[in-house]
Amino acid sequence: MTDSEIILTEEGKQDLLDELHYLETEKRAEVGERIKVAREFGDISENSEYDDAKNEQAMMEGRIVEINRILQEATIISAAKKGSKINIGNTVTVEMNGAERVFTIVGGAESNVAAGKISNLSPVGQALLGSKKGDTVIAVGPNGRETQIKILSFK
Repeated sequence: MTDSEIILTEEGKQDLLDELHYLETEKRAEVGERIKVAREFGDISENSEYDDAKNEQAMMEGRIVEINRILQEATIISAAKKGSKINIGNTVTVEMNGAERVFTIVGGAESNVAAGKISNLSPVGQALLGSKKGDTVIAVGPNGRETQIKILSFK
C-alpha cells in the first residue's frame, strides 16, 4: 500500500455511493430549481441569489467528480480479518491520556474523527496498525508531541 492509495471499507464505499445518489438525484434537482427561480429575478449580472446557486452547483458537481474518482481508484477492504494484529477496518479500544477511547481505523477518504473513524495514515492510526492487545504504542503528532496509547482490545 502506498501513501497515495485510496482505501475504503465496505461501509465507507456504501456511504459514498449513498452520498453520490443523493447529490445526483435530489440535490441536483434542488439546485437546478434554485437557479431557475433566481433567473426569474431579472438581470443575472447583479443577482446574488443566482450567483449563490451557481456556486453551490459548482461545489456539488465538484464533489460528484471527487466521489466518482475515489470510488474508481479505491481499494476496498473487506471486513477486517480476525487475527492477532490490528489492521484497517478494526475497531480498537485504547487508553489514551487517562481516558478510554474507541476508534475504527479506516482509509483517509472516510476518516471522521467526530464519528470515531481515524485514518490509517494519521499518527494514532499508524501507531496502532500491526499492534496487538496489551501493547503500548507511541503516536507522535505533527507538533512532535508524543502520546502513549495502551491497546485494551480490538475487533
